[in-house]
Amino acid sequence: MESVYVDKHYSLVVECKQGSKKAHYELYQLYSKAMLNTAYRIVDNLDEAQDVLQESFLDAFARIKDFRQETTFGLWLKQIVIHRSINLLRKRKMQFVDIEDEQLEIIADEDESDNEEILLKVAQVKAAIKLLPDQYRIVLSLYLLEGYDHEEIGQVLKISENTSRTQFLRAKRKLIEMLKQKGIGS
Repeated sequence: MESVYVDKHYSLVVECKQGSKKAHYELYQLYSKAMLNTAYRIVDNLDEAQDVLQESFLDAFARIKDFRQETTFGLWLKQIVIHRSINLLRKRKMQFVDIEDEQLEIIADEDESDNEEILLKVAQVKAAIKLLPDQYRIVLSLYLLEGYDHEEIGQVLKISENTSRTQFLRAKRKLIEMLKQKGIGS
C-alpha cells in the first residue's frame, strides 16, 4: 500500500499560485526564520544570509506555478536556499561556515572547571572543522547539521550519492585525526 503525503500548507501554495499576496506573506512568515537559519549556517554572515533568504523567496514565488507539490513547500524552498547559499560561497571562493556554538556545545551539569574544559574542546572542534577542505565541510554540514541524506546531498551539490558518502567519511576521518593530534577524543 502506497502512502500519500499531505503538505499541511497545500492550500496556501494553491492560493499563491492564484496570485494571493496574503498567502505569499503567510508562507513567508511560516518559513522565513528556519530558512534564514539554514542560510546563515552555510554562509556564516547574517547580512548575506538575509540576502539569500530574500532572493530565495523571490525565486520561489516567481517559480511557484512550476512547483508540482510532490514534496512540501518547505523542502522545495530549503533546496532553493541551500543552492543559493552554496552559489554565494562559490562566489566567495568557498569560505565556509563557522559552526554555531549551540550546535556543538554539550550541556553539562558538572562544575565550572568541567564546563570550561568542554567549551575549550568545542572551540577546538570548531577550529578543526574550519580547516577541513571545502567539499568535506559542505557535506559534513549538510549531513550532520541540516539532516540531509546522501542522496539529497548528491542532488544539491550535483555529485553522486557515493561521492557524498565518501566525502563525509573522509571528512569524519580527517576531523578525528586532527582532533587526536590536538589531544581531543583520545
